[in-house]
Amino acid sequence: MAELNNNTHHHSARLTRLAVVVPCYNEEEALSFSLTKLLELIDRMGEKQLIDAQNSCVVCSDDGSRDNTWGIISEFHARDPRVKGISLAHNRGHQYALLAGLLEALPLCDCAISIDADLQDDPEVMVEMVELFNNQGVEIVYGVRSSRASDTWFKRSTAHAFYSFQRKMGLETIYDHADYRLMSARAIELLAQYNESNLFLRGIVPQIGLKTATVTYTRHPRIAGESKYPLAKMLSFSVDGITSFTSRPLRLIFFVGIALLVLDIAMSVYVFISYFGHDTIPGWTSLMLSVWFLGSLILVALGVVGEYIGKIFNEVKNRPRFAIKEKIF
Repeated sequence: MAELNNNTHHHSARLTRLAVVVPCYNEEEALSFSLTKLLELIDRMGEKQLIDAQNSCVVCSDDGSRDNTWGIISEFHARDPRVKGISLAHNRGHQYALLAGLLEALPLCDCAISIDADLQDDPEVMVEMVELFNNQGVEIVYGVRSSRASDTWFKRSTAHAFYSFQRKMGLETIYDHADYRLMSARAIELLAQYNESNLFLRGIVPQIGLKTATVTYTRHPRIAGESKYPLAKMLSFSVDGITSFTSRPLRLIFFVGIALLVLDIAMSVYVFISYFGHDTIPGWTSLMLSVWFLGSLILVALGVVGEYIGKIFNEVKNRPRFAIKEKIF
């Protein structure tokens, strides 16, 4: 017990070391601007005595980019050693890059804030997050969008439908929260104990528990480049969140089933026209509708079952979730 008290006293005696974790994938257009802005913000927080600016850092997690993202990280590191980087050997996806960055940042910090490289999530809110961590002992602070005005109507409505569907499926997530959050070192240590391959951090982090809070912000338009989350990726990510990763051949069956269901609706129009036009043999209508409808439903059901089997398949192999090719610390 004495040791715990010593640690607590030591933490309060010194300033907080902050790590800003930035997952990057083909971000050469936006990254220089973003890193400059993040370093300025760290310096400003240092002046306000919120953090230890000299021992804080920005950890860029390069998710196998094909452009000059890694080159930009290296250049910044040469100018300011507080910019650090890890390069994953393969493109593993946003969630893996983010987890890799958090785990690598853990020995260097008292808390870490994850934010996307495009800085659409307002970085100024980090000040509020750090204040909650410093003054109120909050260990997980969620950044929540106050509005989705910068999104298209379609993206806004599909996102809201996705969140409410998740709730109905029993998945605990924070409404309108992406992956912009502060986590204490203890929260990251607890996160590291979740060993699943099917990574959906927005679903895992709320399960950690600890003391949480939320801060709201307005989402900005992208400063440069294009979204790394087009509609197809968003749909795939949504399915992963509910059943919790990818088993594409099995998922294909599911989408074929959906396509057949749409075709079945079109076919039913033709069948009814034929029926009312007295252009059919008795019994043909009911036979056609039942064959098409049941066939598509069976394929949809197989696809859903396939999703879960695919996840079991990924988990039992127990392969490493990512491999770090290069590191500049």
